Amino acid sequence: MWYQPTVTVPATEPISVADAKKHLFVLHGDDDDYIGDLIEAARDHAEKYCGARFAEQTVEVKSDDWKDLERMPVLPVASITSIGYVDTEGATQTVATSVYELRGDGIALKLNQVWPTKQEKSLITVTSVVGFETCPTSVRHAMLLWIGDAYEMRGSSEQKPFTTIDALLANSRYYQG
Repeated sequence: MWYQPTVTVPATEPISVADAKKHLFVLHGDDDDYIGDLIEAARDHAEKYCGARFAEQTVEVKSDDWKDLERMPVLPVASITSIGYVDTEGATQTVATSVYELRGDGIALKLNQVWPTKQEKSLITVTSVVGFETCPTSVRHAMLLWIGDAYEMRGSSEQKPFTTIDALLANSRYYQG
């Protein structure tokens, strides 16, 4: 079982304030902070809708069992920074990179390797870099449309059953299960 991940904020957003302003036809700088907030909110919406991260960021996830590592809960996985656990003596250990490899969106044992024995009821901690290095074009466009709607409406709006934003994001969804 996976537990809620700890996430660091992405160093850069998939859309710059300048690109968003160009999309919005905004020539002044009065709303730059607000537009920056909309960019972050649009990314957050797209990430939750798709079950994927669209800006590179570091996450720390915890699980009960080595078997959980076969499918990571935060996708796509770019690299594994470390895998930590508590051994049977109660000492915190790090699994050597010679034991495992990133395979797709999960972690697998390398040939002839075994997972170390961990202390009962202790958690495994995986620190990894997740997210797209370059945001997919359809997702980026959906985010710009979301930003445009939010900038123009500046309030709550009626939810339509299926929008252009949904259509653009549909092919970038990851299904957990």
